[in-house]
Amino acid sequence: MQALWMLLASAMFAIMGSFVKLGTEHGASLPQIVLFRGLPSVILLLMWARAGRQSIIPTSWKLHIWRNVSGVTSMWLGFFAISHLPLATATSLNYTAPLFIACWMLGWGGAQRDPVRIAAVALGFLGVIAVLRPSINEDQWLAAVMGMGAGAMSAIAMMQIRELGRIGEPEWRTVLFFSVAVCASSFAGLAFEGWGQADWQGYASLFGVGVAGMFGQLAMTRAFGMGSALLTAALQYSTIIFAALLGMGFWGDHLDGLAWAGMGLIISAGLLSVWRTMRDPKSG
Repeated sequence: MQALWMLLASAMFAIMGSFVKLGTEHGASLPQIVLFRGLPSVILLLMWARAGRQSIIPTSWKLHIWRNVSGVTSMWLGFFAISHLPLATATSLNYTAPLFIACWMLGWGGAQRDPVRIAAVALGFLGVIAVLRPSINEDQWLAAVMGMGAGAMSAIAMMQIRELGRIGEPEWRTVLFFSVAVCASSFAGLAFEGWGQADWQGYASLFGVGVAGMFGQLAMTRAFGMGSALLTAALQYSTIIFAALLGMGFWGDHLDGLAWAGMGLIISAGLLSVWRTMRDPKSG
């Protein structure tokens, strides 16, 4: 079930990315995208909590603060990288998060120091490189460092999500507080850049960003809270496959033999990690 939850999250994040691309093509601004990334989650989850008489008081304020600070920082650093780097390069750098998790597990993971699943994470990243083939020019190193920072902060956020799951924090509450933090951070961007010029298709795309992002965040939070962080990290790369398939279907993107080989590596990494978890579910 952990693997299925992460695959669902990857599919939802790929759909969210497609709505982001579509929204920018129809006049949506970056602060608008950030706002709508969190707003539907806040509204729908608060309505759900009120209808079910659920308490919104968190189990641990400290873990939520660390999760939100690292997650929101990662999001903005990632957006900065996307705006200053080729999309393939920025995406590859953002997907260094599983590598940071693997390095942490290797150094301080204790019983979770599993070389097989760490190798699966590295194999998956090679697949990402084969699909995206990033490149960096001499004047893009600052943006590249920001992209790496996005990956590192994302890894911290994911480990905080894992700790929240371990103490019994429900997924909806974790996503709710993160979405509130996302919305709050968007106000600064809106004050600086102003409202965008989105048409009706742009606003429909913004709504799609929020709904897909909410379901993706819920599924990812459930996956990271269920067990192996390395299994979840390896399966996170499957977002690239879903995004590539959506690009082929809706934007006519063409994939060559190397890209298909990279997808094969990503799939192999996921299968290897799943197999290892089934053999030894307590490690990782």
